[in-house]
Amino acid sequence: MVRVVTAFECGAIMGLGGALFEAVEFENGRVLNGRFSSYRVPRFSDVPLIETVLLNRKDIPSAGAGECPMIGLAPAIGNAIFDATGVRIRSLPMVPNGLKVG
Repeated sequence: MVRVVTAFECGAIMGLGGALFEAVEFENGRVLNGRFSSYRVPRFSDVPLIETVLLNRKDIPSAGAGECPMIGLAPAIGNAIFDATGVRIRSLPMVPNGLKVG
């Protein structure tokens, strides 16, 4: 089962897209996918189960989290791919055309 466990409530899907397949494509100095219709973003079928753990810290004031969760997703996904396949992917996006399984 694939899932994401986070202590933040935002940025997880955005981080997943950047780690796996989001990329601006260029050819001869021109952007090829400058419209949302041609730019690959996460779809519902791409999103794993996301479990959010809320911390009840009454000793500190609440503050915004922003896109903090995005930082850890690419390394976690890369480690999961390595653990499953033995292949270490060292560039982003990791699987712009989908992961070949088999």
